[in-house]
Amino acid sequence: MAFQFSVDSLDLSSDRSGFECGVAPLDRYFRTQVSQDIKRRVTACFVATDALGQIAGYYTLASASVLLADLPETLAKKLPRYPSVPAVRMGRLAVDQSFKGEGLGAALLADALRRAVTAEIAAYAFVVDAKDEAAASFYAHHGFIALPDQPLFLFIPLATVKDLIK
Repeated sequence: MAFQFSVDSLDLSSDRSGFECGVAPLDRYFRTQVSQDIKRRVTACFVATDALGQIAGYYTLASASVLLADLPETLAKKLPRYPSVPAVRMGRLAVDQSFKGEGLGAALLADALRRAVTAEIAAYAFVVDAKDEAAASFYAHHGFIALPDQPLFLFIPLATVKDLIK
């Protein structure tokens, strides 16, 4: 069955109690903590809803930085010699179990990358902290690069994303 979704900022009055992705920390965060983080301006949350308004998935974005020394030398040598470079961090990405297998995770990632590339505030990279090797494999499949000493920390230069969008 093919679903159609719209992706917008989370309305804090939305009922999140039924959301269940199967990963307890992601479910708990979305149900109980995300609204506090939004109010404190430490994250932004975007949700995919189906035609009936049911929340099918979500992701969060926040500003971050990456130490220049942690980047692969081939990329770092092309950047200014600041101690760190600005980045956008996807803190969480989850799809409700009833919508799994529809490609929604990839669609949410694409939406997040588009938002990061078109933002008026500059950032060099889009970064994620994968929760496990399966998640790292998902991001690697979409062009993300793992740091050599931190295989669950992955990034993609936003210039690469911008070239892909063109």
